[in-house]
Amino acid sequence: MLEPKFEIQMLHDRVMIRLEQETEERRSGSGIVIPATVKMANRLAWGEVCGVGTNVRSVKVGDKVLFNPEEQYEVELHAQVYLVMRERDLHAVATQETDHGTGLYL
Repeated sequence: MLEPKFEIQMLHDRVMIRLEQETEERRSGSGIVIPATVKMANRLAWGEVCGVGTNVRSVKVGDKVLFNPEEQYEVELHAQVYLVMRERDLHAVATQETDHGTGLYL
């Protein structure tokens, strides 16, 4: 007998984010190569919003958001790690439609 499938719905002000993995080396502003294995302390990360609760107002599914990955809850679904956090724990959102941005683009 097949087990039923359940769709995940986020509650209240919760946001589910797929963390973008840094698989490649980076370069500093002065051109120094930083290997992908180097962990940087207190580094914020970008991720993609995969689900939002009914009380979330500033982000939507598909937006890229900036957050601190160390202070969040992890959940693994189908071999993919997702983070669950409150909307207020997000630091920035990168979206195509904005009225009051920084002038910087991804």
